[in-house]
Amino acid sequence: MVLDKIIKFFTPSDKNFFPLFDLDTENLVAIAQALDTLANTPNQTDRIALFKTIKDLEHRGDEITHDIFLQLGKSFITPFDREDIHELASAIDDVADFIHGAAKRLDLYQIENFHPAIPKLSEIILKGALAINRAVKELKGFKDVRKITDATILLNTLENHADDIYDHAISELFDKESDTKYIIKTKEILLALENATDKCEDVANVLESIYVKFA
Repeated sequence: MVLDKIIKFFTPSDKNFFPLFDLDTENLVAIAQALDTLANTPNQTDRIALFKTIKDLEHRGDEITHDIFLQLGKSFITPFDREDIHELASAIDDVADFIHGAAKRLDLYQIENFHPAIPKLSEIILKGALAINRAVKELKGFKDVRKITDATILLNTLENHADDIYDHAISELFDKESDTKYIIKTKEILLALENATDKCEDVANVLESIYVKFA
């Protein structure tokens, strides 16, 4: 029994880590899809159901991240650097957290008509989540590094595009809107969404660090 535990401790953990990362990024895509649907949903009752979905998915992401950290503590040999595994799991979790944070603002502020920039930024977040999912799947065996680099380039491009949308929306908000409450609430929502795109770029930075070491 003791020998079995020792052998397991020194066995490479590819079979343990990669399924967990697959679950994590698939969950991230699901929460990003729910946010994108929310940003394009006018019916308040439907929005409430989507808020709950996002909250549940964020909790699921926390559980998966916790499982990755537990596996990290149990494993002596890992598929890539321990620090990178920890940073990647944390960065993915941050994206989910910030998506949840943006959704909470949409829920709390009860804005009937969303500013056009809100669905635009939500779409960018979804594209970012899909890119993260594709890139993380390629970490197994590093068979096609080009797909990882393409995803990181896309994530950086999406973040820059989100900055432009945010800046233009804020400028337009102050120029054209007279309702102070609407301005403040919308600005907070837009900032939360833009911050989520920043967190997607943080994942890209971790991915770059990982593939450079294996180049």
